[in-house]
Amino acid sequence: MGKKKDIDHKALFESTPMPRFIVGAGEGGGYVLLESNQKAQAYLGGNRTNLDEKCLERILDPRIFPHFRESLDLAMKEGKSITFRAPTDIPGITLDGFLINPFVDEKGGIAFLDIMALPLGSDLQTMQRERDDAISLLTSVFDVSEVGIVVTDRHQRIVRINDSFARIYGWKRDDLIGKEFISLVAPEERDLVRRGHEEFIKSGIRSSGEMKVIRKDGSIANALYTTAVLELSHGRKFQVTTIMDITLRKQMEVSLRLAKEQADLANQAKSTFLANMSHELRTPMNAIIGFSEMMMKETFGKLGNEKYKEYLSDIHLSARHLLDIINEVLDMSKIEAGKVDLVEEYFDIDALIVSVIRMMDSRAFSSGLRISNVSDESLPALYADPRLIRQILINIVGNAVKYSRSGGTIDVGASVDDNGALRIVVKDTGIGIPKDRIKEALEPFGQVSKPPESGNHQGTGLGLPLAKAMAELHGGDLTLESDVGKGTTVIIELPAERLGNPEKRMGRSGRGEIKIDSGKGKGFSFNKKPSTKAAK
Repeated sequence: MGKKKDIDHKALFESTPMPRFIVGAGEGGGYVLLESNQKAQAYLGGNRTNLDEKCLERILDPRIFPHFRESLDLAMKEGKSITFRAPTDIPGITLDGFLINPFVDEKGGIAFLDIMALPLGSDLQTMQRERDDAISLLTSVFDVSEVGIVVTDRHQRIVRINDSFARIYGWKRDDLIGKEFISLVAPEERDLVRRGHEEFIKSGIRSSGEMKVIRKDGSIANALYTTAVLELSHGRKFQVTTIMDITLRKQMEVSLRLAKEQADLANQAKSTFLANMSHELRTPMNAIIGFSEMMMKETFGKLGNEKYKEYLSDIHLSARHLLDIINEVLDMSKIEAGKVDLVEEYFDIDALIVSVIRMMDSRAFSSGLRISNVSDESLPALYADPRLIRQILINIVGNAVKYSRSGGTIDVGASVDDNGALRIVVKDTGIGIPKDRIKEALEPFGQVSKPPESGNHQGTGLGLPLAKAMAELHGGDLTLESDVGKGTTVIIELPAERLGNPEKRMGRSGRGEIKIDSGKGKGFSFNKKPSTKAAK
């Protein structure tokens, strides 16, 4: 072998075909450029005279320097070679990243960092590039996000916060960098947050929830957080936590909850008051009606002046009207309080419709109206509370009479639809209800129209809401179809489970349970001639 030759390291440095430069520690934790080859000078955009021993931050493109700074810090701290990606084109060469190699002196310290560019297609692993891309993405998110972001390392120390977090919660970066994340969390939640952080870092799973964040002034803020684990090169794991302040929303939730509780208490008190008041008023009203009837009939002799009979008729009519109002209020208060018990049995629904039509026929006749029964033949028995079903029909037919003009018609009919459900339909040719106010008409005390005849009492506005509530007690529903000047159609639907053979349904004991589900049917047809069962 020949004699060993001395190696010209300076020439070797200069002849490296890729950008290569030496960086040392500067003042204040920065870095300075100590040496650079010609390729590095082309990359850095200068020459040896104006580049060497200059602050690296002022030389590098400000968009690239944060990537360099983070990687340089890591190499300096751990004393290990690392690679990172910061692609930039220079004449004739496309770079894929950089290799940072710490040079350790005799005392074991880091003397300088040797940085060499890596050409495109180098041995850089795909995963490493993706990790470095994540750093670039994270930096961009930090710059533009209006949501608070905190990045913590595997030791749960804060390594970065964005401007939004600092602004929202009043902290400065220097106050938090290097501190444990749990120092920002309310004391009662710190153990939970610490355990969660450890679990998330190990498993890499995402998480979200609510937590209480301590502001700079010591006040507590409610926050909605989401976490994600970011894994960089060399197995470095960080937790990225986005934090959205929801203090105002939580305050609104508390206010709404308190308002609802107060409203519920007020509603309960109202129902109790109405029930008690109705009971107290109904007794004297019955007495007034009874005594006025006796005087009208002159049970104990002549009254004398005929004018007294007129007054008595007015007293009797007003008392009956007031009693109707009291009964409606009492029924509604019972339903709202959940104190209505159904007394159910099988009965003939057609016969019940006929009885209601006969009951309302005199009122209809005096108003110049005609009521017809248009029910299908051979309807099955209905299992329900006949008193409530009768009240539903009385309320609906009564409204039809009240809001119809002389010469109008009212059709009442029942049929079984294709799904086996019972549909009871009351259709009138009255003044109708504006389409946009139908929902209001079904609300308690929601009166949207006035009777066409001024002599009619307007009522409480509880007729339809009561009928709807009573239908729903049976697992059914009540819907309204109407428009101004086109009349109103009220449809009551009762589930198919309530129809059938009484003996088959009730069994040997004559009693049984039925599961009630609301059934929806198809439209009811009025294209048939009135039944011979029309009220006479």
